[in-house]
Amino acid sequence: MAIQKTKRDFPLDHIRNIGIIAHIDAGKTTTTERILFYTGKTYKIGNIDEGTTVTDWMEQEKERGITIVSAAITTFWKDFRINIIDTPGHVDFTAEVERSLRVLDGGVIVLDASSGVQSQTETVWRQANKYSVPLIAFANKMDVVGADFLGTIQSARDKLGANAIAYNLPIGKENDFKGVVDLLTQKAIIWEGDETGAKFHETEISADMVDLVKIHREKLVEEISGTDDVLMEKFLEGQEINVEELKKALRVAVIANKIVPVLAGSSLRNKGVQPMLDCVVEYLPSPQDVTALSGIDPLPQSPLSALAFKIQVDPHVGKLTYIRVYSGTLKSGSYVYNSTKQIKERVGRLLLMHANDREEIDEAYAGEIVAAVGLKDTKTGDTLCDETNPIILESINFPDPVISLAIEPKTKSDQERLGYALNRLSEEDPTFRVKSDQETGQTIIAGMGELQLEVLVDRMKREFKVEASVGQPQVAYKETITKEAEGEGKYIRQTGGRGQYGHCLLRIEPLPRGQGREFESKVVGGAIPREFIPPIEKGVIEKEDTGILAGYPVTDIKVTVFDGSFHDVDSSEIAFKIAGSLGLSEACKKADMILIEPIMKVEVTTPEEFLGDIIGDLSSKRAQILSSEARGNAKVVIALVPLAEMHGYATSIRSMSQGRATYYMEADHYEPVPQNITAKIVESSGFTGRVEH
Repeated sequence: MAIQKTKRDFPLDHIRNIGIIAHIDAGKTTTTERILFYTGKTYKIGNIDEGTTVTDWMEQEKERGITIVSAAITTFWKDFRINIIDTPGHVDFTAEVERSLRVLDGGVIVLDASSGVQSQTETVWRQANKYSVPLIAFANKMDVVGADFLGTIQSARDKLGANAIAYNLPIGKENDFKGVVDLLTQKAIIWEGDETGAKFHETEISADMVDLVKIHREKLVEEISGTDDVLMEKFLEGQEINVEELKKALRVAVIANKIVPVLAGSSLRNKGVQPMLDCVVEYLPSPQDVTALSGIDPLPQSPLSALAFKIQVDPHVGKLTYIRVYSGTLKSGSYVYNSTKQIKERVGRLLLMHANDREEIDEAYAGEIVAAVGLKDTKTGDTLCDETNPIILESINFPDPVISLAIEPKTKSDQERLGYALNRLSEEDPTFRVKSDQETGQTIIAGMGELQLEVLVDRMKREFKVEASVGQPQVAYKETITKEAEGEGKYIRQTGGRGQYGHCLLRIEPLPRGQGREFESKVVGGAIPREFIPPIEKGVIEKEDTGILAGYPVTDIKVTVFDGSFHDVDSSEIAFKIAGSLGLSEACKKADMILIEPIMKVEVTTPEEFLGDIIGDLSSKRAQILSSEARGNAKVVIALVPLAEMHGYATSIRSMSQGRATYYMEADHYEPVPQNITAKIVESSGFTGRVEH
């Protein structure tokens, strides 16, 4: 469908860049489909079960009925242009949510009114908070058995610490859900039937709801007034505050993350989406509001500043780089400066994306989200700007993988294509890592979960025509130290003629969990010439990567080189690199090394009759049970469980509960592996920890 208006017809304050975020199965994609239908973007409502949704366009998404990649789409509502990103809900694709939230100005968090706040809701909420993304909440599935609007709001207040407050109230619930009451205007909106057209009309509030509306309107007015001194004075004096004043103050409060208005609806039954769209344009920020906070002047005449937030391999046009323009103008055919890598790149073409369809444009202005063709070396998180006005925008951080597996090509021709496919896919997904195992020569791929790796292997087969065999999933253990130690690395070779001489003394100390690695030089008096410090660091990093105890990467460690010696003739970079590696090995062997393992937060939803079996089974898996609570007719158990114990859990939970229990799992933190298990892992790894010369 052709775009109805050009960019210049939309002033900056009439643009909204929003994301739809939620727990898996809360109804994000269905909500997005309804938005596209009611804004005139599509003529037919897509259905997840039929595989006809606009934003879930990949074959794997249609087959599995889930969102895997975030889809960008542009649409229009009441003279506003809305750029929407529908994000995945499955935790394995958390990178898609992370990078989308980094470039969005606001978001709609979809809550399942029958389940309240679920684990992944907490995760996406934290991600949104990290980038200070203002949110409104849509309590979806009001038509489902057990739907509880006020309970969902309380759940958001308790579990998210959100200042969530009812913006409207549902009229009826479950099968009788038919409309909402707008608390500010005090008008009832009734939808006629469930059909896709979903006509609605405004009417007066029914007598049985008058008291309830009065109570909740007072709460909302008090909450809004509390964020504005002038309104607070009026409120305390008992003066009437008009609707326009309240809306204006609510907009400021939402943008400042002080209030999260909650709306009721049922996307599947076509009810409640239009008022939610009104709230998007009324209360969520425009690019103008957000860039004012970050100190970038969001005007087309300002110097260019833009962030590359996603890479996608497109079978038709090659590599697409998704870009959010913060200021200035980005023109097709122009050169831009990648300030992160300090290189110039040429923008071949610019595309406006509508999920899998695209429209070519000549230029992109401040506030726009577009895709560029032709950028060769730009990666996720890189800043693009004007070379005469360099700037580096806040980048995007991604979690480390927790699971890995070996992959082998089936034929010689697959071998050649495998490297290319893996390179392309790891460019697209920053949580997907590829490395070679030095000991076995195998290629190891790592990611956030089994589903993510399964989808990537499937994509290799379909998109890159690579047939490959994969091994069993392996847990991504890490090695770390528990105390300070020192080690000497000395590499001396005399072989006639010029020899090799490298010598360094290293001190290592543990860092707090999750801190990563640090390297520092405290060499004084020229004991080691300055040019040999980087080779020592390189040797240390390579040794940290290959591991010392059982072949897993070493983390949460600070390495300081503090002394050493050199030879005028025989010293070389390679000798100091080997010395660095040897010094780290020796120090680590004195530092009481341990293995740490990924601990998963697991949420199991089960009928009460199976609760005892499920808790018993989790306890046998070294689980720490955090809570057990009722949610509707079901029981929800939340536990921390080592990932190593969760292999094949989908099958065992089905058999334990006659297929009626479901579970959700996400990486939470790392913890030491018990000693008896560590001994078995070290023994079975056959790892020698030897240094390759």
